[in-house]
Amino acid sequence: MLYDITPTISPRLGVWPGDTPCLRTVITRLEDGDLSTLSSLTATAHLGAHADAPCHYDAQGQDIASRSLEFFLGPCQVVDVRIDRGERFGADHLGSEITETRILFRTGTFPDPEHWNDDFAGIEPALVERLASLGVRTIGIDTPSVDLQSAERLIAHEACRAHDISIIEGLALDGVPVGRCELIALPLKLEGFDASPLRAVLRAID
Repeated sequence: MLYDITPTISPRLGVWPGDTPCLRTVITRLEDGDLSTLSSLTATAHLGAHADAPCHYDAQGQDIASRSLEFFLGPCQVVDVRIDRGERFGADHLGSEITETRILFRTGTFPDPEHWNDDFAGIEPALVERLASLGVRTIGIDTPSVDLQSAERLIAHEACRAHDISIIEGLALDGVPVGRCELIALPLKLEGFDASPLRAVLRAID
């Protein structure tokens, strides 16, 4: 069984305040007698479900094209988080023990990607440290960021940088079973870019 955990990309999809929303520009149309329909896409690289590149939060970090695909493909674990909006969560807020090296956190604090709310939850740096000690290599979350929108420093991003943990944000995890599954969420090979949108999918493991 496959679970599509990617919000639909459209002009209605919310983006970080001040960032570039999705815009489709149609260049040619079959309906107008053209040989084919051809369109261009303008949008932030941090669109919907996306992977941050290290260069997003580290001036010396890799671009997304250089990031190993192993961060984004393989066994993972979906974990429920018991947290209120606008707060950072730690190990005490998790609904299960960590068993995999790729972890997807379901907070439920950003329920509708088309209607932006600025009080979504974030991750405590101490939890990132704990996950790193357990061998976690990838952290995913169902909010636009592992940090709070109100944060003056990206302390969760900084903790991930310190341990070379990859970050996936903006996942749609509502209705996905908690537990072990396979993550398939490959970024585009965008040279020099600080992020890439993903078509993120979970596959059930028997």
